[in-house]
Amino acid sequence: MRRIAPGKATNRPTTRRCCAQQAVGFVWPEATGGFSASNEGWLFTGALTLDDAAAALEASQALPLPVSGVVDFSGLRQADSAALAVMIALKRRGTEEERTLSIRGIPPSLRSLAAVYGIDDLLD
Repeated sequence: MRRIAPGKATNRPTTRRCCAQQAVGFVWPEATGGFSASNEGWLFTGALTLDDAAAALEASQALPLPVSGVVDFSGLRQADSAALAVMIALKRRGTEEERTLSIRGIPPSLRSLAAVYGIDDLLD
């Protein structure tokens, strides 16, 4: 799997082609949250909070949307409402690129928070 995520680089730079532009990312340590891309879709692992949500979302722009349309958050270890904002931004990107994204593996605590905010239908 290829990993592009926020944080301090500890490895070599990598390049990922996206939409006729070159995007440069880095391979990050497992402790840092971020998206991994595979044939099955994207998998987010680690933390996604107010502290790192903007950087994680920005790093995801270097990846083409998954062909399968699956974005899996089952590896999410720590989250707050900023994680919901990232999920909605990814769904918006899918709509803009005329792709259907399926958000999976949302922890029950985030599902509950989405229901309180009245946005749970946006994640289906």
